[in-house]
Amino acid sequence: MEATHSAGQRLLLISSSIVTSLALAAGSAVAQNGTAAAPIPPVTFTAQQDQQNMMRQLGIRALRPGPSGNEKSPNHANYDETKAGPYPDLPDALRLNNGRKVTTPQVWWSKRRPEIVDDFEKYVYGRVPTNVPKVTWSIVAADHEVIGGNPVLARQLVGHVDNSACPIISVDIRMTLVTPEKATGPVPVLIMFGPGGFPAPKQPSYQELARINAAMKALLIQQDPSLRQVFQDHPAYEPERPVPFRFPHFNADGDPPRTWELIAAGWGFATLDPASIQADNAAGLTRGIIGLVNQGQPRTPEQWGALRAWAWGAGRALDYLKTDPSVDGEHVGIEGVSRYGKAALVAMAFDPRFYMGLIGSSGKGGATPFRRNFGEAVESLTGGEYYWMAGNFMKYGASDAAFGSKTAADLPVDSNELIALCAPRLTFISYGIPEKGDAKWLDHRGSFMATVAASPVYTLLGVKGLVGVSQDYRTAKMPPVNDGLLGGRLAWRQDDGGHTDAPNMKYFIEWADKRMLHSSASGERAH
Repeated sequence: MEATHSAGQRLLLISSSIVTSLALAAGSAVAQNGTAAAPIPPVTFTAQQDQQNMMRQLGIRALRPGPSGNEKSPNHANYDETKAGPYPDLPDALRLNNGRKVTTPQVWWSKRRPEIVDDFEKYVYGRVPTNVPKVTWSIVAADHEVIGGNPVLARQLVGHVDNSACPIISVDIRMTLVTPEKATGPVPVLIMFGPGGFPAPKQPSYQELARINAAMKALLIQQDPSLRQVFQDHPAYEPERPVPFRFPHFNADGDPPRTWELIAAGWGFATLDPASIQADNAAGLTRGIIGLVNQGQPRTPEQWGALRAWAWGAGRALDYLKTDPSVDGEHVGIEGVSRYGKAALVAMAFDPRFYMGLIGSSGKGGATPFRRNFGEAVESLTGGEYYWMAGNFMKYGASDAAFGSKTAADLPVDSNELIALCAPRLTFISYGIPEKGDAKWLDHRGSFMATVAASPVYTLLGVKGLVGVSQDYRTAKMPPVNDGLLGGRLAWRQDDGGHTDAPNMKYFIEWADKRMLHSSASGERAH
């Protein structure tokens, strides 16, 4: 990247100035005339334009390229453990910024935890603006279904974000809540990032389908009388046919789908569509919840990125679940895999109301240390996925900037402290193996080291952290695959599956049930 501005960059600077001038002019018109001017359309940037705009705000002239995931590429990522630790020391979660050691829970809650939260907000994930509008939830449809032989009630919900301040941008959060119908009381619920929809829609009977088809044929003939002859020539044809039976997609280890396991254990689940909160791309930053709050204008460096926006959406889902009588609002968890594993960990860390989290294959920006030179790098995030993070995070991938050059070592926080923010709540760090598709890129050992380094915070708060392993993250030995460390409230397990937490779901449920004193058979708390 050139140190001087290209023609495209100069055009971007001019267009940004025009947008700002238009906004000021519109505000002036309102002040002088006392009437609202027409809303300014959202800024429409390409991903490259948005990145260049943020770089300009930060004074960054060039970014270091991230490593390639292709091991045959000249710029391939490092997978040599002897070269993985150029910055071997993780920040100490139990040491204040002034250097003093944290020795009591009171100091953790009143001083150290707020310090870590502030640093993550300022330098990594961004701050949620104070003027985020209210979300109003409504049930748009309900269906009685069967999952794995168990009757359930499934409800589709929409959380409408108040957009009266910027009507041109609409945000409607989509969620599907599923709870077992035979539960004798409120049940724990796991919010799962991913597309929603009814899991097993109840289908019309053959008699009902016959009525539907008769009505459809009559309507079609009414619209086009010539179709009467078509239907007479094809008397067996029916516009709507029964949905064919499909065998469930069992996991590679032979276990049933995750949702089946949750319902069978007396839990509920909620699928939360992250795309309905914030698009998973840089061009969408002037829309979605980030764009709505900014009234269609680009971000400033400390504002939230997509990970924090998805986590915010999970918090709004939790707001609703706490009001639903079928849900045990004190035992709601959050789950996600890959980028949504990052978002799930961010949600757990920043919102203490989440009781538990299942964090799947989260990598950099999740449970893997930024300081590790193994696989995915900080430069991977400051480049292509910069929109997941605060704009300020780009500084740590800068090679040429007004402030000089920064690396991962300059970050004041790291992933062990993100995990520590979840203490003393239930946090299960899950991975698969590279041979099945959970790529070395994710740095499984690095995530294990961060989990070990977070454990002392659990101990300080009076609960068991990671049990059965040395508390020195530099020397702690990873347990064998399929041999989980599940004795405390902080857990680690690497299964022999791929890029999914499905093989770990049954272990997560059993582990969490023991700590909730939850009876799987009835959905009740043991007394």
